[in-house]
Amino acid sequence: MALPLGYPLRSLAQRRLRTGLTVAVVALVVIATTLFLGLVSSLRRTLVTTGSPDNLVVLRKGSDNDGSSAVPLEAYQTLRFFEGVARDPSGEPLASPEIVVQPFFFTEDGGRENVLVRGVDAQALAVHDEVRIAEGRMLRPSLGEAVVGRGVAGRYRGIALGREIRFGRRDWKIVGILESGGSSFESEVWVDVRDLAADTRRGSWYSGLRLKVAAGADRDALMRRIADDPRWTLAAKPEPEYYAKQAESANIFYVLVVALAVLAGVGAVFGATNTMYASVEARVAEIGTLRALGFPKRAVLQAFLVESLAIATLGLGVGVAVAVPLALAVSEALGGVGFAVSTFSTSVVTLRISAFDIAVAAGLAAAIGLVGGLAPAWRASRLLPIEALRKG
Repeated sequence: MALPLGYPLRSLAQRRLRTGLTVAVVALVVIATTLFLGLVSSLRRTLVTTGSPDNLVVLRKGSDNDGSSAVPLEAYQTLRFFEGVARDPSGEPLASPEIVVQPFFFTEDGGRENVLVRGVDAQALAVHDEVRIAEGRMLRPSLGEAVVGRGVAGRYRGIALGREIRFGRRDWKIVGILESGGSSFESEVWVDVRDLAADTRRGSWYSGLRLKVAAGADRDALMRRIADDPRWTLAAKPEPEYYAKQAESANIFYVLVVALAVLAGVGAVFGATNTMYASVEARVAEIGTLRALGFPKRAVLQAFLVESLAIATLGLGVGVAVAVPLALAVSEALGGVGFAVSTFSTSVVTLRISAFDIAVAAGLAAAIGLVGGLAPAWRASRLLPIEALRKG
């Protein structure tokens, strides 16, 4: 014979202060865990969604990012005509020679961060086909014009359509805002590659190349041909693989989140355990009466576990209800959250709480309720009816 479900739930309402304090403890754990997980998953989502599987990134062998690579002009002029490189309707190879630099930009609160500035040419939007100009227009060559990512426009001082920004040795006029579905391109500034080469005095060297692979072409064969060409020490990899490597910087944050969640969870378990033990002590006579009426040990055990899990569920609901709008508010107030990535620049991440983050927090809350309530529930179920009535 099992106790009605309403019995443990009514017990929560009768002990509002104690229940409320434990719910608050669980909610704080859920809020902290969810926000930290949201940061990690948002960073991973930003980097992993960057790039097209049809694109190859060509860098100097041994370089793991554009900032540490150098590719000669002669290589670009040759590689773009390799078999397997896609062409536009006019027959022009879809190859984008690019230079990257990382000047300092100032945030709205006065902080200073490195921002990735990418020099591109006229084929850039055709090669990076996931990027679009959301406001204004694409830059025109040799006019000192720039387009900025949506993340840059929302985070740094003086960045707006029609205004000028200064980096390097000159001013650049912002003529467009680019978007790319939340990818890391939204954390960049694009300018004309020749203007940037002149400004940085790079001569005839690029940081890297982006090549679009033709439909039906053998991508691996094209990569091998680039790597085996004895004239240059270059290597090519698929663009998503390149950015997935950058996402590995999020792994340390993930480890920290797990460690913090475990520590916070241990504290919450102690809080839930103390609450449930206090509940058992306050209801000894009540438990004795239930046992005298014929309710088995299993029914008492289940009732107290349900009560503990109900507290954890309430804490989860409160925590999620606070964490989701709080994440949006923090991201809006800061203009995104900045992460330093391996390109020696800042990736601006829009903080969002995903369903996976909530699911992990739910699992943690369930563990808190189960572990915190198990020992008190076991004690309650083991009380002898006569002994319980006598103590009461």
